[in-house]
Amino acid sequence: MNNKRNSTSESRPNDNAGTNGSSGDELTRRNVAAILELEKAAKEQRSSSDRVAEAIADFCGSMTFVWVHVMWFAAWVVMNVTPGIPHLDPFPFTFLTLMVSLEAIFLSTFILISQNHDTRISERRNHLDLQINLLSEQENTRMITMLQAIAEKVGADLSGDPHLEALSEDVQPEKLFAQIEKREED
Repeated sequence: MNNKRNSTSESRPNDNAGTNGSSGDELTRRNVAAILELEKAAKEQRSSSDRVAEAIADFCGSMTFVWVHVMWFAAWVVMNVTPGIPHLDPFPFTFLTLMVSLEAIFLSTFILISQNHDTRISERRNHLDLQINLLSEQENTRMITMLQAIAEKVGADLSGDPHLEALSEDVQPEKLFAQIEKREED
């Protein structure tokens, strides 16, 4: 009998597996794919200068960048303190200091450009999260309202839940925002 049940379940799709795309795994895969597409679209919308700035910022945040500078500084110092070699920038290495200062100015600018782009993407994600949360809240409110109607129809007593009335009201983001601002001021 067990073998018959297994063969039947193997030949027929499992209703819980959701071959129509409603299983948890499939929903998760679709959500991940949708987010990846949004991020890909955001990256494609960047200007060429934003791409260059991000590439430079990525390189500057690597160990390769550190080792290149270690070798550059070591070679500069050795070439400018070794006796018998003409010194381009003798101690205290004023020209090296100037070059490193200029490099720091440009690198900080590239890093800020890259961070600004990341901030814009993060703000979009936060806005998307907020919209999804508000939609979920609205759906939950409607479900509570429907469940209250069903409970009333079947004669269930819900008077023991003091929070039910508040939960069945629509969320008003403006009021929540005002409460958050007031709390931060205190």
